[in-house]
Amino acid sequence: MEHTFIMIKPDGVQRGLVGEIISRFEKKGFSLKGLKFLTVERSFAESHYADLSAKPFFNGLVEYIVSGPVVAMVWEGKSVVSTGRTIIGATNPLASAPGTIRGDFAIDIGRNIIHGSDSVESARKEIALWFPEGIAEWQSSLHSWIYE
Repeated sequence: MEHTFIMIKPDGVQRGLVGEIISRFEKKGFSLKGLKFLTVERSFAESHYADLSAKPFFNGLVEYIVSGPVVAMVWEGKSVVSTGRTIIGATNPLASAPGTIRGDFAIDIGRNIIHGSDSVESARKEIALWFPEGIAEWQSSLHSWIYE
């Protein structure tokens, strides 16, 4: 089973979309393995987005992430990284299909509700950064009803 890192950004929290977003991942059959509600420090946000530090939008992105609380999560499941990205939708909400989180709830790329790991390797790095204490080890009783 794969793990992925998902973060509901400040606009998603402020708009009351936390439950809706968690519900979409649960309904798909993925298992929640870690969850934190926190306000992010600037240096931590800069570490999280270090790979984007040379981009012109980096400072605005950091400002946005530290502007309010976020919900950090780890989800587990078969192909959860790629499927999670499909559930989330395209980075630009206007290019996101209806039925995706961004397609249903966002308009502007600068307020796109959610972050999801883009590869198994980035998921490992992000989970290690956000959950250094580790994640919950458990298996849902529904597991056999979801997986063969």
